[in-house]
This record gives sequence, structure tokens and C-alpha cells, in this order.
Amino acid sequence: MAGIPADVWYADGLRFRCTQCGDCCTGAEGYVWVNQAEIDAMAARLDMDPADFETAYVRRVGIRRSLTERPGGDCVLLDAESRRCTVYGERPRQCRTWPFWDSNLKSPEAWADAAAGCPGCNKGNLVPLETIREQAAKIRI
Repeated sequence: MAGIPADVWYADGLRFRCTQCGDCCTGAEGYVWVNQAEIDAMAARLDMDPADFETAYVRRVGIRRSLTERPGGDCVLLDAESRRCTVYGERPRQCRTWPFWDSNLKSPEAWADAAAGCPGCNKGNLVPLETIREQAAKIRI
């Protein structure tokens, strides 16, 4: 992928396996950016009309849209009891590409910070550089 040199610190790949722990769906308030295709897919997953889904779970931030949060920052789509995403198979691109965001890949220290809050980082199969590049190219965070 253009923009990511072959000699990056993670050129040999990184280990990651999503544990579906819900930790990345909680914490500090922020934004989970969504587009219409993602809204449509999540609405279908919950057997809702997209307009009703958007009214219930999406907020406008300027011209963009973000999933809403519960007080304290938890994603509105995180089941509070099971700590599982209620739309996991149709989760937004921002969620699908975690932890391969440019902010987490900028240095070994940034990756270590991400890993400190994510039990799936540094676990599981080795994710090759090409896959990391593909994921990182999908979103800039």
C-alpha cells in the first residue's frame, strides 16, 4: 500500500486476535465514525429501519455521523451485561480495523500503549505487513 514503507518497525508483522472483550468499546468519550452503508448494515443486523437506527444510535458531528455513547463513553451498541458488541459482524470500519490505526502504528511505544488496554494485542496469529497495510489504509485515526 502506498504511504507505508516496507521498513516500518512492524515489517515482520504484529500479533492480534480479537477477544471480543469489549474494552475497545468503552472508556473515554470520542467518535465512532459511520457512513450510510454501515448504518444500513447495522440496522439490518438489529432488524431495524435505517432511519430508526440512526435516530436511536447515531449523532451528527458537523457533516459527519458518529455512533452515540452512554454516559462515560461506552458505545451504545455494547451490551452492558455480556460486554459484547450487538452488531459485531456488521461493526463499522473504524471498529473492524482496530488496532491497526495509524495512531497505534506510529511507534513501538504507541503499539505498547494500545496493547496495555487491549488483551488481543500481541496474542494470536501473526498478522502480516500487507494485511496491516490494508487495514491501516481504510481509516486514519
